Amino acid sequence: MNISQIRLITFSPTSTSRKVGEAIAVGTAIPTFEITELTLGGSPMPEISADTLTIVTVPVYAGHVAPLAMQRLAELRSKGGAAVPVVVYGNRDYEKALIELGDFLTERGFRLIAAATFIGEHSYSTADKPIAAGRPDASDLARARSFGESIRKKIEAAEDIAGLDSVNVARIPRPRQPLIPQLRFVYNVIKLRKSRVAKPRTPEVDAQLCTHCGYCASICPSGAIAKGNECSSDSKKCIRCCACVKQCPRHARTFNTPFAALLFDCFKQRREPQSIL
Repeated sequence: MNISQIRLITFSPTSTSRKVGEAIAVGTAIPTFEITELTLGGSPMPEISADTLTIVTVPVYAGHVAPLAMQRLAELRSKGGAAVPVVVYGNRDYEKALIELGDFLTERGFRLIAAATFIGEHSYSTADKPIAAGRPDASDLARARSFGESIRKKIEAAEDIAGLDSVNVARIPRPRQPLIPQLRFVYNVIKLRKSRVAKPRTPEVDAQLCTHCGYCASICPSGAIAKGNECSSDSKKCIRCCACVKQCPRHARTFNTPFAALLFDCFKQRREPQSIL
């Protein structure tokens, strides 16, 4: 079977999902490669033809596909084209996210021929409380390229789109969860939610460090930061992706949530990418 082009569709505020998707695409060695980047807004998405392989990479927020990503994918359609859903999570668990994305693509006419879960640095990760810091790392990206190569081999072995076996994304191996840390995390999350401990809704800004360069406003995927008013964020729009925190050139922004300490304490064990073909 001949797949003549590949389209990577990604929502990636801190670039982790995009890096994984690009590595998978490179691994397929399909020469015609187009990226639809949804992070900073919706892009026109015509119906994708059957000769195109579509890879969709999105981050996981609290066990689900980032809601803003789902909104911006709403116009995506195909008539039987091959698709690969990929979710990227912060070393805890992706829970229902991969099934959500798989169902979403199937309902819009795609045939799921492979799927994967990868790990990216958690949005709440900091220097003193690192959570999957630096991931996807070289090992992750090598796994992504190898996954892409396996996808190409599967496509080449099929006579036509009907010959490409669909996958059940629910059968992908789940991350192993040591019982004690998992129970400790759940217990402390419930305790935190019931307590009166302050839980920030938006990043804080050090006004002495902020130069009002406007960079944070330019990279905010939800428009929660207004240029000229960079020292505040709209709590109704902020999705706590922490792109502004991680990319501020002056390190003027921080997001000190008590959940970061819990994630750091309970999920130190390295999770590995998983895939199904």
